[in-house]
Amino acid sequence: MNASQLNKAMDFLRDSLAQATVLWWNFFDWLALVEWRQLFITWFLAMAFGLILTLPEPAVWYVILSYGVKVLAGGKRKAELMAKEATATASVAVLERRLLEAQMATLQAQVEPHFLFNTLALIGQLIETDPPQAARIHMHLIEYLRSTLPQMRAAGGGTLGRQVQLSRAYLAIMQARMKERLTVSFDVPVQLEHLPFPPMMLQILIENAIKHGLEPKIEGGRIDVGARLVGDTMHVDVRDNGVGFNMHAGDGVGLANIRERLFLLFGPRAELVIEMPADGGALASLRVPRTSKESN
Repeated sequence: MNASQLNKAMDFLRDSLAQATVLWWNFFDWLALVEWRQLFITWFLAMAFGLILTLPEPAVWYVILSYGVKVLAGGKRKAELMAKEATATASVAVLERRLLEAQMATLQAQVEPHFLFNTLALIGQLIETDPPQAARIHMHLIEYLRSTLPQMRAAGGGTLGRQVQLSRAYLAIMQARMKERLTVSFDVPVQLEHLPFPPMMLQILIENAIKHGLEPKIEGGRIDVGARLVGDTMHVDVRDNGVGFNMHAGDGVGLANIRERLFLLFGPRAELVIEMPADGGALASLRVPRTSKESN
């Protein structure tokens, strides 16, 4: 045998050994996980075929070998495989959580520039028509950003009380512009203020009520913000008496953002409901499961 043939023979032996090792460990893992009842069935079939083919020895060796492996090392190997599977599942859960956090950060990042752009555009308009009012709103905006921007970017969301605080600050800016054309009221029980609530959703509903409900109305109107518990669900409502909501226009960017974030956070347990009350205006209701800070 020359050197080339010897090398080929060695490669064949190495490949065969590698394949045999893989087959052995697959067999070993199967023995560790298979139920005894299923193993008995394989023993019966092996013995039956062994007797039919007049080759009972391999069947007997299969029974002895599989029984020995199952008894001596099956439990340990099964625990190792279950631990490995649990580790893989935990890794997937961590990746899913990080993906969810990235999606939430992206969606929230869409909201913040939206508010800032609208407010700066408002100041830009007033600089030409009412400079003193523009200066007052500019001052309100600086105070608003100084006190609330760290909260907007805080990890882990916020509470209903914090979102109400942000909305009051935002409405103070809008009232400085609309003056007597805008009246607001808040009816949020103190005991609900500590409950977790997604950031910026309440403010988006208020922005929409002003932009689409009250600003088109010459005499302006009012916005009523309220919260209550209905069973284990927290309802946070924004109602205006403006020109109403076009139910056939579809969701804008803000409402679509809210619906997507609600689904990411709570799945089908949360919803945004838009209604047109019989006495006019629009009612937007955020309905989220009541949760504690500890469960968030």
